[in-house]
Amino acid sequence: MSDFKISPQETSNPKILKFEANQFLTRYDSFEYSNIDDAKDSPLAQQLFYLPFVKKVYISGNFVAIERYDIVEWEAVKVEVASQIEAYLNNGGAVTTEKPQKKEAVTVYAESTPNPSVLKFVANKNLVPAPFEFNSIEDAKPSPFATALFQFPFIKSVFLDKNYVSITKFDVIEWEEITLELRTFIKNYIEAQKEMVANNASERLEKTSAQLDQAYDNLDDTSKEIINILEQYIRPAVASDGGNIAFESYDPETKLVKVILQGACSGCPSSTFTLKNGIENMLKEMMGPKIESVEAVNG
Repeated sequence: MSDFKISPQETSNPKILKFEANQFLTRYDSFEYSNIDDAKDSPLAQQLFYLPFVKKVYISGNFVAIERYDIVEWEAVKVEVASQIEAYLNNGGAVTTEKPQKKEAVTVYAESTPNPSVLKFVANKNLVPAPFEFNSIEDAKPSPFATALFQFPFIKSVFLDKNYVSITKFDVIEWEEITLELRTFIKNYIEAQKEMVANNASERLEKTSAQLDQAYDNLDDTSKEIINILEQYIRPAVASDGGNIAFESYDPETKLVKVILQGACSGCPSSTFTLKNGIENMLKEMMGPKIESVEAVNG
């Protein structure tokens, strides 16, 4: 094997410099490290973190990219860093001991729903820990995935739950014109292991298990009974159609139950029929005189 030669190369980010090698450093995967502890599986990255100005190290293919802190300019140190990497490699130093991760094959298929404006894209892996609905790009800030989807001008709303995303389109275009494009985009996004929702999204939207449990505990017994029926009997059925139904409120005086329709259920032509002949009848049958009627606050 020939000796390693390292050449510094500028990038579009002035804080990041690439150090290109004349041969591959890793053929299987890319690695990113944020500190010396994070780099426990990369002896090369650990050596670089001993330099006080190194903030991040990224290793891929035939290069090492380093992000620096502001305490130094690259012009002052790039030759020294290149020489250090070159010497380390030519002395037989290991780049990484981390085994490449076998990437899970991702499949995504499209399903029609009872709502002609909504298509359901189902993946073979879980996407989110709880249901999330976003009706605008402003709403979608907690979700990089939904934000990316809203870059398509024909998307009206995005609903995420478990292993699928339901997309509502505007009527300016037909599904057959965009289904393949959307399926490919979603599949590539998942394969790249990009963030679906921010780590704090559940907390910001009050959807953590603790927050949901607390909200449930604060309800009256009748409301809890309604929620249990919705969760056990109704929600699985509407989820299969790419939608969701969430409890909003119960009025013990009027005996009116209010729910929120999400995903394919929202704006669906058959939602009124489902509410009256499905949900309302079931609640009346199971709870008797406690229930008078059911209505959707966004129906």
